[in-house]
Amino acid sequence: MEKKTCFYENLFVISGALSEEDAKAVEEKFTSLIAANGTLISVNAWGKRRLAYPINKVSEGYYVLAAFESTPDFPLELERLLGINDAILRSMTTRLEKAPEASTEAPAAAPVEEATDAE
Repeated sequence: MEKKTCFYENLFVISGALSEEDAKAVEEKFTSLIAANGTLISVNAWGKRRLAYPINKVSEGYYVLAAFESTPDFPLELERLLGINDAILRSMTTRLEKAPEASTEAPAAAPVEEATDAE
């Protein structure tokens, strides 16, 4: 009997307190773990960005979005491993209804609205 596979996206934020080389090593560690336990469709490293609010006194983080296909039991293990790693500030895995598009672009930053003086 063949095991059912599903499509997932995982977004994780690596601490901005790490050097760029260390952050790249953490990214490689988790993307290779995903590839070993499923089919890695795309990895989209958004780079270092400012967090909406400080987490553990860190105000910046390296964002990585990985799309993959795996059996339904692997995302729970991935979340557990991301949760116990001190370099990871936050992570979130979502199940997708259909296959994700392979994209390597980072999302555009939100436009900054100019302040207008009310007279």
